[in-house]
Amino acid sequence: MASAVNTLLVEGSFDDQVAELAEYIDSLKGGEPTLVPELQPMLEKGEKEDVMEKLVEASSALSQAPEKEYIPAYNLLIHLIRTSPLLPSLLDTVTANLALPLKNSSNGPSLSLSILTTIFNVLPPNSSLRSEVFRNIVTIVEENGLFEALKPQLKSLDRWLSEWDAGIEHTREVLVMVANVAEKAGDSLFYELLLQALQRFPADEADEEEAQEIAVRVVKAAISLPHHMEFGDLTTLEPIKALAGEQPDLYQLFEIFVGGEYQDLEEFIEERDGWLEQNNIDEAIVIRKMRLLTLASLAASSPDRSLAYSRIATGLRIPAEEVELWVIDVIRAGLVEGKLSQLNQTFLIHRVTYRKFERQEWVEIQNRLETWKESLRNIKEVVAAARKQVENQTEKEKTAAERMLQHSGDGVLGEA
Repeated sequence: MASAVNTLLVEGSFDDQVAELAEYIDSLKGGEPTLVPELQPMLEKGEKEDVMEKLVEASSALSQAPEKEYIPAYNLLIHLIRTSPLLPSLLDTVTANLALPLKNSSNGPSLSLSILTTIFNVLPPNSSLRSEVFRNIVTIVEENGLFEALKPQLKSLDRWLSEWDAGIEHTREVLVMVANVAEKAGDSLFYELLLQALQRFPADEADEEEAQEIAVRVVKAAISLPHHMEFGDLTTLEPIKALAGEQPDLYQLFEIFVGGEYQDLEEFIEERDGWLEQNNIDEAIVIRKMRLLTLASLAASSPDRSLAYSRIATGLRIPAEEVELWVIDVIRAGLVEGKLSQLNQTFLIHRVTYRKFERQEWVEIQNRLETWKESLRNIKEVVAAARKQVENQTEKEKTAAERMLQHSGDGVLGEA
C-alpha cells in the first residue's frame, strides 16, 4: 500500500482482454464454455457495462485458479473494471470474492492481501473507494494474523484519512478498527491508535457510550503497558475526565499513576480486593511501574539532587538490599539519570523526568533557575576579581620593568 505507483499495464483491446479472461474462467469451471458465448453478443453490441457485470459475477470461479495464475488473472480483472462507471458495485463483488480463501493454497490470505493492495494503489488517492478497500485489507489481516504485513503501512494512515476527506466519525471508526487488530496481534501500537481516536471526540460527546468505552481502554492500556510511563497527556482529554463519574475506581487508579505514590497503590489494592484481576489489569506490572514512577517523583522532589538509600527503600516499600536494583531499573526506563554512591549510600541525580507539570513543578523549576543564576553570578564575581587581580599584578610588573629600564639607561648616559 505504500507504493506510489497507480498504473497497471495490460496489453490488448478491451474485447480481447474480456475474451481472454472469460475463456480462462470457463476453463476453471470445466465442461462446455458458457461465459464466452454469453458475452460475445454483448461485446458486438458495445454493451460494455453489461459485459463487466457478467464478467465480475462469474469471477468467483477464480478461487479455483492455480496459485501462480491467481494474481495475473485478478490483475486483468482489475484493469477491466477500474475505469467502469459501475466500479463501486463491481468492486463490492470483487472484494467479497477475495475474502474467500484461494482453494488448495496455504498462501490464500497473503495472495488476497496482495491483490487488494494492488486495487488500493491503482485507485486515485482521494477516492472514497480506497477506504472500503482498506477495510477489507484490515479484515483479512485480522482474520489471518497478518498484522506485521500491515504495520509498516500505517505510518501513512493519517495522510490517507486526510486524502479520503474522512469525517470525524469515520476517522474514529477506522482508527479503532486498526487498533483492535493491533491489540489482537499483541502490538502496543494499539494504544496510540486508540488515543488518536479518543482525541477526536468533541467535549459535548465526552460522556457518550462510545467515548467512554475507548477512554476505559486507553486508561487500562496506559496503566498496563509495561513501558508506558507518561500519563500527563491524558489528563486534559474530556472523555477521560468524564471517567471520574462513570468509572470512579478506574479514574482513581489513573490519578494514582498521574501523581500518586506507591503507598497510594497499595491502599487501592487492599481496599478493592480482586478489582485488578476483574478488570484484566496485571497486578505485577502495575506494582513495578508504580515503584518506578514513585522513585522518579522522589528524585524530582529532592532539593539537593541526591536521595538516600533509606528514603528510596521507605518510599518503594522494599528491602534496603534491593535499592540499587530499582535505581538501575528506573535509569533503564529513562525516567531518571544519575549515579550510585555506595560509599555514601546515596543516589546522585543528574536529570529527572517529571510525571506531571503543574504549578508546583513550575515553582521548583523557577527556584532552581534562581539558584543557578545566583551560582553564575558568584562565579562571574570570582572571575572578575581574579581578572582584576591579574590586571593589577600585570600593571605592577610593567611599572617595575619600566623603572628598571629607566635606571639602566641613566647609568649608561652618566658614563658618557
